[in-house]
Amino acid sequence: MREKKQRVAAYGVCLNDEGEILLARWLGPKGKRWILPGGGLEHGEHPYDAVVREFEEETGHEVEVLRLLGIDSELREEPDRDYHALRVMYEVRIVGGELRYEVGGSTDFAQWFPLADVASLDRVPSVDTALGLYRNNPPAGILR
Repeated sequence: MREKKQRVAAYGVCLNDEGEILLARWLGPKGKRWILPGGGLEHGEHPYDAVVREFEEETGHEVEVLRLLGIDSELREEPDRDYHALRVMYEVRIVGGELRYEVGGSTDFAQWFPLADVASLDRVPSVDTALGLYRNNPPAGILR
């Protein structure tokens, strides 16, 4: 029987007044790729609290959650397991801290990018999903 793995995570979309988005460089199994700051929930942790904690860990910035954008659900078959990712997406704004990089974690760098440049980045698909939720504000919080 195949292993079943579910991961729940929370991510933040943070845009500045110059129309740039803050992304973190993820050290994933397929190499370095850009991702939204955020990550997995600890046992018993609310996604709201997780995005605030993870954003600070990966970027050095303290954030305030502005709104829930929606939830991304991805089910994929991997060679040894069925993997289900649930990603809770929030819009956040910076309220403190200074940009710095995570050391010894799942990311190694954070950087602001003009929104127009995002399409040319080597990024995870959830970045596009989150931006779609941000731009379209679907009432049910899901893109179809």
